[in-house]
Amino acid sequence: MLIAAVVILGVGTYTMRLGGVLLRERLHLSGTVQRLLPMSAAALLAALAATSTIMAGSDFAGLARPASVAVGALLAWRRAPFVVVVVAAAGSAALLRLAGLP
Repeated sequence: MLIAAVVILGVGTYTMRLGGVLLRERLHLSGTVQRLLPMSAAALLAALAATSTIMAGSDFAGLARPASVAVGALLAWRRAPFVVVVVAAAGSAALLRLAGLP
């Protein structure tokens, strides 16, 4: 059963990608759509990051996680080295949880 599901999903993925190549000449998008389409990937990634930051499953993740992500985002915005961003975010999460914040 698992093998059949993997094969079906693989064929579906290949068909969708092949459809994009075959329909490229027939599908004409407006200038506005062509300009906004690359930004949609960034918006989708930002929405996924926000959801992962705030929610843990179907419950609120608590205050430690969003605060730690904010620390990491601030350091990344200030162009701190990647290792510093990760260690500071993890350290702030650990300290906030040690202080009793969920």
